[in-house]
Amino acid sequence: MRLSTVILPIHRWSEGRKVWQRAEELGFHAAYTYDHLAWRSFRDGPWFGTVPTLTAAAAATERLRLGTLVTSPNFRHPVTLAKDLITLDDVSDGRITLGIGAGGNGFDATTLRRSDEEPWTPRERADHFAEFVPLLDQLLREPSVTYEGDLYVANEARNVPGCVQLPRLPFAVAATGPRGLKLAAQYGQAWVTTGDPKLFETGTPEQSVAAIRGQVSKLGTACEAIGRDVAELDKILLTGFTPDRPLESFDAFVDFAGTHFELGFTEIVIHWPIADSDFAANEKVFERIATEGLSQLG
Repeated sequence: MRLSTVILPIHRWSEGRKVWQRAEELGFHAAYTYDHLAWRSFRDGPWFGTVPTLTAAAAATERLRLGTLVTSPNFRHPVTLAKDLITLDDVSDGRITLGIGAGGNGFDATTLRRSDEEPWTPRERADHFAEFVPLLDQLLREPSVTYEGDLYVANEARNVPGCVQLPRLPFAVAATGPRGLKLAAQYGQAWVTTGDPKLFETGTPEQSVAAIRGQVSKLGTACEAIGRDVAELDKILLTGFTPDRPLESFDAFVDFAGTHFELGFTEIVIHWPIADSDFAANEKVFERIATEGLSQLG
């Protein structure tokens, strides 16, 4: 099992650089950031762009994998995103992973729409995602792409020289529904979940484990349907959205990680502590978890 972190893009780079470099010093496998224009309780505070932040982080680190958790079609187009990703993969010398999901309502989901437009329905989000992922896959693999779909168009979109990582940089597909899991099975090098959001406030850790076990099972079914071995996919759990409190103590993390390791997860992602927020945590406990936590799993 690997341990990674999420660093929200809330710091001016004079401070942000130190956080990303410290993540590398602590030995995290990867450091991700959210791909949003604004987000929840941080909406009225500093929030910097994802691609410039990852570019700067690539220049400030040497070994740490970098990426998004997650990018969505809410305000991204496959053609322009592909160009950004190829550039990031080059600057980082092949250390980029794209976390990608269908997105949700609220926060910045309607920033690019008129005030009289309704947010996409779950079905519309799934429709966009189902076209977005295959097109992005093609754009990152081929030097020139022409495509005309129901929702996206690419007209001789050029992507030379392509990715450093071949045949393209890895996708970590966030999904729990049948259409998203099918995309994860077909295009993902990894699958991402945050658990069952309905259990976050009123559920129990035991209910959460049962729900996640069900998601893992459905992923296996989706892989089986296309003849793929589910073991080929890394399984990533982004923490902070289940009833558990894995950063409450070192022992709490070890118990949490061990339980989810038994479910088949290969990577756990914890949020870098942010005081006075939902991601507040004791920094000494956090650093001990980073340096010693996985060694306790045996």
